[in-house]
Amino acid sequence: MRAVFSVLGLLIVVAVIGVLAKKQLGSVAGPALPAVTGIPATAGAPPAPPQQTVKQFQQAVESQMQQPRPMPDDPK
Repeated sequence: MRAVFSVLGLLIVVAVIGVLAKKQLGSVAGPALPAVTGIPATAGAPPAPPQQTVKQFQQAVESQMQQPRPMPDDPK
């Protein structure tokens, strides 16, 4: 009998935590993502296909890799 009440109490606690988490996540908007150069951010537009997103990401990475790295001044 004691085990039944323990399991029942545990299920009630898990249910309450689930409801509270759902409310919390529903009321908070997601963080604003920084804009990436080369990828236009249009609000309300349908999401791009995964292949196009991957291609845009690869192009952005390649363009960043092509830029020369700043060399530190040699104090000696």
